[in-house]
Amino acid sequence: MLQLLNITRTYEAGGEKAGVFDVSLDVPSGQMTVLAGPSGSGKTTLLQIAGLLDEADGGEVRLEGVAVSTLPERARTELRLNRLGFVFQAHNLLPVFTALENVMLPLQLRGLSTEEARHQAEAALASVDLTPRLHHRPTELSGGQQQRVAIARALAGRPAVVLADEPTASLDQAHGAPLMDLVHRLAKERGVAFLVASHDPMVIGRADRVARLVDGRLVALEVRP
Repeated sequence: MLQLLNITRTYEAGGEKAGVFDVSLDVPSGQMTVLAGPSGSGKTTLLQIAGLLDEADGGEVRLEGVAVSTLPERARTELRLNRLGFVFQAHNLLPVFTALENVMLPLQLRGLSTEEARHQAEAALASVDLTPRLHHRPTELSGGQQQRVAIARALAGRPAVVLADEPTASLDQAHGAPLMDLVHRLAKERGVAFLVASHDPMVIGRADRVARLVDGRLVALEVRP
């Protein structure tokens, strides 16, 4: 489980104070939790803090019961590599690499042999129904397929948490809806905590938990059966 405890992060925007203010949120394993709210509500700021990409001014991030936000930078870097997965609005795939190579790369950076990395990458791509596309480069894939590669890359290292920032922003409903059905299924099957920032109703509608943010404050938490 990922826990955000009394997170505050402020900055100036247009002469006014913005950011997130005293937000506490549990992100359980095996579920998809969505940070919902309009642009500027603090979704991405909170996601970056949860992913140890930014530091809060106050509060604490805990992962599997351990305070991780106060770890030294090197330890946080190792944690991001080994225990966290990331899916961005732009899929951030390397254009000269195939789907398989894109998924293998972070595994090799973790020290896995080429054979081990290939095995785990192939399994991750199979889980998102892309086995027939292993050797295709990003330009040879649809937008939805590219995001599936990004999800496979995030999951291949068997993380505890995957963080996704507006994963359907560049997709129409025909591609976005099955993508989020897939994310929801994988969260349950793999016991991974997914934390997704989105204002997309099709994403929010598939969430197990919806944390609604307004002006950087958590105003409602909906937990669905």
